[in-house]
Amino acid sequence: MTISEIKEALLWCTAINYALLLIWAGIFIFAHDWAYRILTRWFKLSPETFDPMNLGGISLYKLGIILLNLVPLIALHLST
Repeated sequence: MTISEIKEALLWCTAINYALLLIWAGIFIFAHDWAYRILTRWFKLSPETFDPMNLGGISLYKLGIILLNLVPLIALHLST
């Protein structure tokens, strides 16, 4: 793979991951009760557990996107 192909792949990975992050955050914000009802069918969760679990997951996912996609993409753009 050439560096330009790696840049393009990282750009697509970043875009797709941010789209998934926005969908997750949108569901959490706008369809909170619906998501809670669906997950409580499979898992016994209280609302006090559901909210921090989602916020923690969103934060970890965002951190993963930044560290594994965005930072390498920026580093490649700065080095060439």
